[in-house]
Amino acid sequence: MNISLNPDVAIGYKSPSQQVRVITEKWFEENMYCPACPSDYLEPAPPNEKVIDFICPRCDERYQMKSTKRALGYRVTNSAYLPKITAIRKKTNPNYVFMHYDAHSMAVRNLIVVPRHFFSPDVIEKRKPLSSNARRSGWEGSTILLGRLPPDARIHLIMDGIVLPEHMIRATWQHFTFLEEIPTSSKGWLTDVLSYVRKLEKPEFTLADVYAFEDELRKLHPKNKHIKPKIRQQLQLLRDKGILEFLERGKYRIVK
Repeated sequence: MNISLNPDVAIGYKSPSQQVRVITEKWFEENMYCPACPSDYLEPAPPNEKVIDFICPRCDERYQMKSTKRALGYRVTNSAYLPKITAIRKKTNPNYVFMHYDAHSMAVRNLIVVPRHFFSPDVIEKRKPLSSNARRSGWEGSTILLGRLPPDARIHLIMDGIVLPEHMIRATWQHFTFLEEIPTSSKGWLTDVLSYVRKLEKPEFTLADVYAFEDELRKLHPKNKHIKPKIRQQLQLLRDKGILEFLERGKYRIVK
């Protein structure tokens, strides 16, 4: 994987946004492989495909790419809200690839893929409708709350200009494919609890450690009146899926 971007492919385009789109999409086409299967390339999506940029010819996984010259933050602006929520509920949403590039050196600094199985309606925020004076008056966009997802959801292919091994990327992807089996209505709870487990930053923890986030989880899930039982339920599921190991009553270990 070559981290250099080729600005020559955008000769003839006057708009800076068009230039960036052409340059990054060409890089993606020439360098990107499928993190979900052994395919060493992806194909551009047909022109009539909405919200999908590339498709794996082997496993049919679909990818949408977004690029930015700024480091990724907690929120990422994205497309229309309602179609995105509908796609997540139907489990037809694409995987997202976020590229952070250096505009001066024209090189990819970070490349992160977020598998579609991590997404739930809880991590999609509705933006304010466009004003009555706008050309698309009333249109509602969306924001991906990338920072709400656990770090496991952000799989680095390139980190600080260093290309990471493909076998490690694919192994990490497969580690959480069990999320495809989780009902969409429950997935937000599971990823939220996993996020707080990761925030503890220690290999072993207690149930009390996670209970300390009870108030924060209550704010995230205001309709649920039984926060502690829900926490225990998610920890048990993470244990059953091999993410956590049960040591003794109220004590867990993170499986490497």
